[in-house]
Amino acid sequence: MDDLSNSSSASYANSWISWFLASKGNEYFCEVDEDYIIDRFNLTGLNAEVQGYSGALELITDTAADDDLNDEQRDQLETSARHLYGLIHARFIITSRGLSKMIEKYKKGDFGRCPRVLCYGQALLPLGLSDLPYQKAVKLYCPRCEDLYSPKSSRHGAIDGAYFGSTFAHMLFMVYPGMIPSKSVPGAGAGGQGQGGPQGGLASGAASKVERIRPRIFGFKVHEAARLQRWQERVRDKQIARLEDHERAGQMD
Repeated sequence: MDDLSNSSSASYANSWISWFLASKGNEYFCEVDEDYIIDRFNLTGLNAEVQGYSGALELITDTAADDDLNDEQRDQLETSARHLYGLIHARFIITSRGLSKMIEKYKKGDFGRCPRVLCYGQALLPLGLSDLPYQKAVKLYCPRCEDLYSPKSSRHGAIDGAYFGSTFAHMLFMVYPGMIPSKSVPGAGAGGQGQGGPQGGLASGAASKVERIRPRIFGFKVHEAARLQRWQERVRDKQIARLEDHERAGQMD
């Protein structure tokens, strides 16, 4: 609420969007073009999603009248504006213009880097587990290991996943296939005691419970990625079976 308490007209000296993007915890968001926001076609249906839609839109576009609002009314208007901007943002970032802005943030590592050692600092992308608001908080997707991680910052961890959606991260790699990271691991096959070796590898029970993200575009599985995942899952099943055989052999000794 500290940020909300500073919501005076002086806080929006440049624009509301500039103020919003400069606020702590909003580093994952890109700037939505004003032309996109003022085109009402792009906002179809959002009036039913946001309480005080008209006032929130006026605040975002800096056309709100300088009404004498009390603190409670101002806080409610600010909350609605933030929510509306988040929903608009989810639509904008799957346009060509939005993708170009987000790819630049991805290149700079603005969303953080994968904590997995063998991903070698791979840049992450924000991903929503649901396209509906108030369902799931945003997660971070690593395109190298294809796993999900929670943001380190509690501010980022509180962002609604619907503000990024389940489509964006996978569509970005369809539009920019050259940005798909290599799955190969430098030095793999050397030494014989990698992360999956006997001392510290995943047990078969834990391995079988590992959840992997299924790339989807507007709810539909991505064909090439789906085919690759089926192959990867067959390989994983064989590895789990080998682990189980190894564990049974160890129990018999």
